[in-house]
Amino acid sequence: MTTHPPLPTIRPLLDPAPEYAKWQSEEPIRRVTIWGDNSPWLITGYEDARTVLADPRFGADANHPNFPHTRPGAPPQAPGLFHQMDPPDHTRLRRMLIPDFTFRRIEQMEGSIQRICDGLLDAMTDGGATEADLVASYALPLPTLAICELLGVPYEDHGFFREKSNALTSVAGDPAEAMAARMALYGYLRALIDRRTHDPADDLVSRLATDRVATGEATLDEATGMVSLLLLAGHETTANMFPLAVIALLQNPAQLDALRADDSRWPGAVEELLRHLTVIHSGIRRVATEDVELSGVRISAGEGVVVALQAANRDPSVYSTPDALDVHRDASGHLAFGHGLHQCLGQSLARVELRLGLSTLFRRLPTLRLTASEESLTPSASTVHGVRSLPVAWR
Repeated sequence: MTTHPPLPTIRPLLDPAPEYAKWQSEEPIRRVTIWGDNSPWLITGYEDARTVLADPRFGADANHPNFPHTRPGAPPQAPGLFHQMDPPDHTRLRRMLIPDFTFRRIEQMEGSIQRICDGLLDAMTDGGATEADLVASYALPLPTLAICELLGVPYEDHGFFREKSNALTSVAGDPAEAMAARMALYGYLRALIDRRTHDPADDLVSRLATDRVATGEATLDEATGMVSLLLLAGHETTANMFPLAVIALLQNPAQLDALRADDSRWPGAVEELLRHLTVIHSGIRRVATEDVELSGVRISAGEGVVVALQAANRDPSVYSTPDALDVHRDASGHLAFGHGLHQCLGQSLARVELRLGLSTLFRRLPTLRLTASEESLTPSASTVHGVRSLPVAWR
């Protein structure tokens, strides 16, 4: 049996594992082993990554028997998780959510998100405090409060769904524990949807309950799955991205000074940070539904594919000096949110959270500094790369 190198599982804090650059240079489409004898194709080049993510011959259906899951023993795909479905079900479910994630709707939330940022920083600095864990005090509650407001999920229950999120996204957890976490979370969300059916509010859960489930356009199980996906993805990604962005900026003071001197640079800086850090380090998983030739490599029907976004976003054929953080760079076109019809639905919300969260933090705490070395920080054990805590101080 042919053996293939394992997909790297340990990543330096701010950069991809070094194997990615080597493979990108030598063999940008190659086989790797992810567990057991499961050996999908790994895509590290930018153009090949865009092609795979936009080509309908590479399916996202996680129930396909050869789908390259992040771990063995993955439970059957639950209804409503449209990010791992193909059309027409993907199209039908995603369309139900688009009105709540339009640019105009997210723009209307900016005032609320700014108040969240200021309130969290008020609490951090209350009583003359000069140090905190930035993850627990700011990076995690900021997107959690925002997604709870948009969905209509009570924030006071955040400890419960954070615990379930950790179990569901862990790369090393017990599959039985993940299934138990899913069942507990789904039971909670079904009860919430049922309450909103009889007592609706101005939120996404209520609209799903009254406009989709009650009319038969979606089943209760589908609505539950959709809300669970939005709830977990809506806080997990930004909460992990945020502390890494803070570390990257503090380690590049000239870049941070440029942002402090000109607030108008923040939107572009967020794009560059997204490109540079790319927290979805487990890759985007697909399976070929028919034979495909990609840059001279034949990928047969039924073979799995892993798109390494963190490698594609550091492709030197697309971005000069790709390992450098450069807030003056035009980083548009990066793949941090994916590409094609499965591109992240909540990307506008994430951009606003990062822009307001970072600019407000560095404006209000101009002397912010890390109080722990990069080597001492503990990476998250999640499919979304981050750190579990980030000790900081100011003054």
